[in-house]
Parts: sequence; structure tokens; C-alpha cells
Amino acid sequence: MSNSPGLYIDIGKKARDLLYKDYGDKQPANHFRYDCVDSNFDVSCQCDAIVPGLSTAFRSIIPDSGGVELRYLHDYAGFTAGIGLKAGRHNHLQSVGLDRIVKFSVVAGNTVLSLGTDAAFDISTRTFSNYSAGLSFNTALFNASVNLNDKLENLRASYYQELVPLTRTAVAAELTHSFSNHRSISDNIPIPTSLTVGFQHGLFPSTLVKVRVNTNGKVGAHVQQSFWQKFSIAVSGETDIRASSWTPNVRFGMAFSS
Repeated sequence: MSNSPGLYIDIGKKARDLLYKDYGDKQPANHFRYDCVDSNFDVSCQCDAIVPGLSTAFRSIIPDSGGVELRYLHDYAGFTAGIGLKAGRHNHLQSVGLDRIVKFSVVAGNTVLSLGTDAAFDISTRTFSNYSAGLSFNTALFNASVNLNDKLENLRASYYQELVPLTRTAVAAELTHSFSNHRSISDNIPIPTSLTVGFQHGLFPSTLVKVRVNTNGKVGAHVQQSFWQKFSIAVSGETDIRASSWTPNVRFGMAFSS
């Protein structure tokens, strides 16, 4: 059995997937829009075992970003290095363009305890556009993690516990805190500290339901239906109970896998 701690993206991944995956929270900076419809296409693939422990991954979010990454897993460490393009607003041009980004990360530890860091370097500006650090603690009962993201300005602590593996029933919670300037709910933007709690349950082997709520007043739900283990459709919605109108923001999605 491997003692590899995995990659940096694996730190807090289970809680992150339950709370945010497939909800479609973040729109790309340069997505397709027609009337009231927003859309983008996410294509990814991975080639494993180029040599023992080494794999490569490619991902493209059309037309927002794309990149290729090399991943290497050792018994007590995990490394990634890659290059890609990401949409960014160029103030001096007053337009949206693609920035060339070099990314790398390293994680050390084992399957129980691991510590890692991640960084992104913007070639065009010759500066670090982002760097983060994370700590993960995993047991057979739960997974817990702490991350310092966005140039160490935002703290994110998460907890995940699987309750019934047969029905994929699980709970997750995430506490976030910003060390930057304080914001208030009256400004209709997130306050410095917030808590998000989520729950998922498989009604049937091919049907997954997720719900979440946070202290910023957002309530969301997600339903995913799989067909033939290769194709799935999903619908998700979210509303702000602090707003004068509780009109939900509804999203539809489709996914193919091979």
C-alpha cells in the first residue's frame, strides 16, 4: 500500500467537492453569454503511468483557460509542474486577454498527515500571481485540512466525514476567514468570516443529491443523475435569503467521461 500524500489539490478535496463541485459558482472571466444563458465547456484528460509514479494532465475551459501539467507521486511526496493560459483583465488595454502562467506545487508527508505549498508565476508580469500553503490530516473516520490561500491572505479550514459509504451519505463544513479589509453584510458582499455546511446523499445508485447553506445567507441544492456510468446531467440552484427577492439562480450541466 502506497504512503504517498497525494498532490496539493488533494488537500481538502473531499470537503471542497461536496460543498462546491458541480454547483457552478465561479463563472470564467470570458464565458459565452446569450440573453440570460451563460455557458462554458470544460474538457480534461489524464495519461497515467508514463513511467512509474509520473502522469500528465490536460485541462481546457473554453474559452477561459487551458494548460498541461506533469504530476509525480513518491512514497512520501507529491510534485506537480505545469504551464497554461488564463483569462485576465489587462488594465492598460482595458480588455480581457490570456496570461501565461507557470504553476508548481509540492506536498510532503504520508496518507495520514501532509504539508504542502502551491505557487503560480505570471510570465508576462514576472511576478507570483498566487501562492498558498496547506495542511491535511486524514483518518478512517474523517478528513480535516487547513489552507492559507491567495498569497496567504485567506484562511480556509474544512472537515469531511462519510456517514454511510453505501449511499455516499456524507457531511462537510468549511470555515473561511479573510485577513484583508473587513467587509459587512450591508454591502451585499461576503463578510470576513463565514461558515458553509453541506450534506450529500445517494437516493439511488445513479442519483446524487447535495444541499448546502452558509452564514452569508446563501442556500443551494444540486441533483445529479448518471446514465450508463459515462454520461450525467445535473441541475443546481442557489438563492440569497437576505435579498428582497428570493429568485434562485438555476444552472444545468452535462458531463461525459471515458
